[in-house]
Amino acid sequence: MSLKKKEKYIPVQPLIGEGTDYNVYNATVKEKAAWFLIGMLVSGAVLYIFYENIFVSIIVGAICGIFFVPLRKKQVINKRKKRLTAQFRGLLDALGTSIGAGKNMFDSFTGAEEDLAVQFTPEADIVKEVRLIRIGLDNNIGIEDLLLNFAERSGIDDVRNFANVFATCYKKGGNIKDVIKNTTSIIGDKIEIQMELETMVAGQKNEQNIMLVMPVVFIIVLKSMGGDLIDLKSPVGIISVTAAIAIFILAYFISKRILNIKL
Repeated sequence: MSLKKKEKYIPVQPLIGEGTDYNVYNATVKEKAAWFLIGMLVSGAVLYIFYENIFVSIIVGAICGIFFVPLRKKQVINKRKKRLTAQFRGLLDALGTSIGAGKNMFDSFTGAEEDLAVQFTPEADIVKEVRLIRIGLDNNIGIEDLLLNFAERSGIDDVRNFANVFATCYKKGGNIKDVIKNTTSIIGDKIEIQMELETMVAGQKNEQNIMLVMPVVFIIVLKSMGGDLIDLKSPVGIISVTAAIAIFILAYFISKRILNIKL
């Protein structure tokens, strides 16, 4: 029985200009080095507090630093997608206003670009994407193809759903105004609900972060009290601490998964 090899992800290229594939993040050498050092120093310091073995702390800390780099990269990708989703709602509002005023598609995206540049910044991701769409329209590329390409590069379900509905409606001559209005309402409600959920679990996430450092604080307090209250260098102490750390890490990831609510 052969294991199926995971295919390497190939970034999606824009139809025109320089677009971003939001499913990947090309971290610089400086960023990777910083992430590695953070992961190594933090984990190494924690391990030394528990085991008081500099060799083990350095070796295992370096391994943790290596694993922290892709973890941090994934966090950056998710944060960028979350920001783009919020900006996409602004695009729908701007398009709905322009199309409702009777403007054609090119003028609607031109006006949306100007509005979004003021609402966010001229270098915001959504402004760059609208600029690419406007340039594509100016070069006779179909609006449905440009939106589908943006949706594929974004990796965001809301953008993908809107692009698919828009492309179908545009080809069959549907009411684009109603499509944008309904999509804006649905996505807006979804974003608001997601924000409410994040507010509700914010307290639990803070408690989770506090619990993350409590074992370290507990060990430091015990050691500062001196005496024979704790012996982490004995075989029983090492095994007990290692098992406790493993259980604690497992519990942390389970709780993180539970609190990561997505619609």
